[in-house]
Amino acid sequence: MPSAVTSSSAPAPATTARLAALVMPAAFTLIIAQLVVRGWLVATGNFYWDDLILIGRASTMPILSWEFLGNSHDGHFMPAAFLVAGVSTVLAPVQWMAPALTLVIFQALASLAVWRMIRVLLAPVGGPRDVARDLAGLGALVFYLFTPMTVPAFIWWSAGLNSLPFQAAMAWIIADAVIAVRDDPTPRRRRLIVIRSAVIFVVALAFFEKSLYIPPVALVVAVLVTRFASPTSPPPTSPPTTPDDEPDRDTHLGPLGIAVVRARALWAALGAIFVAWVLLFFSVSDATAGAHSLSQTAQLVWRSINHAVVPSLVGGPWDWERWIPSPPMGFSAVWMIVAGWVVVAAFVAWAVLTRRGVIAVLVCAALYVAIAQVPVMWNRSSANTALELAQTMRYLPDSALVIVAALALVIAAPARSTRRHRHEATATDRDRDRHSERGPILAVGVGVLAALAVASSLISTASYQSSWSDDPTGPYLANAKKSLAANRNHPMFDQALPLEVLLPVAYPYNQISATFGRLTDRPDFGSWTDKLSVLDAAGNLTPGAVTPRRTFAAGSGTCARPELTGADRLQLDGPLIQWRWTVALGYCANAAGTVELSLQGGPAVRVPVQAGLHVVYVQLDGRGTAVAITPITPGLALHTGDGRVGEVVDARLLGQ
Repeated sequence: MPSAVTSSSAPAPATTARLAALVMPAAFTLIIAQLVVRGWLVATGNFYWDDLILIGRASTMPILSWEFLGNSHDGHFMPAAFLVAGVSTVLAPVQWMAPALTLVIFQALASLAVWRMIRVLLAPVGGPRDVARDLAGLGALVFYLFTPMTVPAFIWWSAGLNSLPFQAAMAWIIADAVIAVRDDPTPRRRRLIVIRSAVIFVVALAFFEKSLYIPPVALVVAVLVTRFASPTSPPPTSPPTTPDDEPDRDTHLGPLGIAVVRARALWAALGAIFVAWVLLFFSVSDATAGAHSLSQTAQLVWRSINHAVVPSLVGGPWDWERWIPSPPMGFSAVWMIVAGWVVVAAFVAWAVLTRRGVIAVLVCAALYVAIAQVPVMWNRSSANTALELAQTMRYLPDSALVIVAALALVIAAPARSTRRHRHEATATDRDRDRHSERGPILAVGVGVLAALAVASSLISTASYQSSWSDDPTGPYLANAKKSLAANRNHPMFDQALPLEVLLPVAYPYNQISATFGRLTDRPDFGSWTDKLSVLDAAGNLTPGAVTPRRTFAAGSGTCARPELTGADRLQLDGPLIQWRWTVALGYCANAAGTVELSLQGGPAVRVPVQAGLHVVYVQLDGRGTAVAITPITPGLALHTGDGRVGEVVDARLLGQ
């Protein structure tokens, strides 16, 4: 394959060797730098929205059950993501450290897989590596490592559990497909490629159904690579024993035919898994439920491209705004959007003018970026969806990866050259000197532009972090855990999380019993308590009170002569509708024991009582005009004081 850089501009052999030795250390240094930045992001982050739903499900059901693993979460089928969330919740309930480490580890795997993909795409066929290509490949790696397109789906735990394994698997399988098609691997290595790619594909699907995009993308990349290099296999030294041992006789086929034939076992394995998973997905998922809008989908896709993808090419957006409880949304200045389009136009013009066969690469990359947004935007389109959803950028990490693959393919494409150009490039020593001087200047210029792009991306990342950390969830969870531990000796009623933490649409996983169910240092959540306390909006424990929706009068007896010795009714001052009501009952008991309370149409609740004068609070489902009460313990007698039936609120709201 012709070199991407002419020989006249190539550095001296000693310089080439030194540069080649620096490529891998530089790549690993860049990856470590990215992980440092990502580690800072998660260190300042916390749980958000769907994270609490995952925790709630893991706290209320066995984590190895199909009920837990096979749940359709907002249209997603992701048993492996649920398993990781479940294990994390069981081992360290409501502790951010475990999810944070999970995100960093998954990011490291994805970044290494992307670098491997770049190296494979830039590898020459049957010859030494081109140092100029590898150095340019570092630029593609830099884009992936620091682009804002990958940040929103990383820092949000539930999104990262979907996206990061998907990215790692896509990069790995693309590289495997290229090796299988281009490099004529041995039969043993070919089988290894098929097995490991199939396993990786299944694992990726178990984390995120969007991994179904991997086989088509890998096939397209393999076809594009085949257009640049189609080496024939050497004749075998012994008769073939398997179809994979047969020499390639596919030089008469086009690039698509070559790519399909040479990796037929790989495509067969991935295709079978693809079909099986599609059938499984649509049998358990409700992704297509609800009303959708084609016009709004188109608007969302365009908003995603124009306000998210394009400005990210120059490190934008710099301004992130958050409307709690929504995630941050990027708002790029007009100049940044224009600059992004200028970069796109300039790169396309340069690639078309200097590289052969890159139009197909650019078209395929552009189609993926647009088409990949359609299913998710269609699923999100509804009357209640704002167009700003597209500016959250959490659906773009795979597009960033495809852009990186396209960059690598453009770098690897044969340079446009003619005999006259080649003759002029080597005509005189003066020409060689001139080109040798121009090469470093060009490299410095490209390096400066890359540094500016990274700096811009880091500004965007810092702005995103500031907006993301402006969230009440982390402080609420920290305060709530302390409050529950302090109240561990008194049963507590369940209650909803604050609206700014999780909305009621997530019921029943917006209840504190779901979020904190796996904690050991907490009170029991039940239907009665002898000390009415609630968590306020900040997660602090505060005295509770019962609203006076209905009241009942004290009994006719006294503590010395309790009137209630058998089944009786506490008459209310008005009717109750069917609901869950809380009864505040003051009593004086002659001994410790158990009583049973109920409302019409609801189940009875047994409540322990203590000897002497006390108050108990009981939650009952039902309706009616009276509270039925029955002593269960033989010989137990009670004198009841006046009481209330209503709902539990912060006592400060009632002036108490």
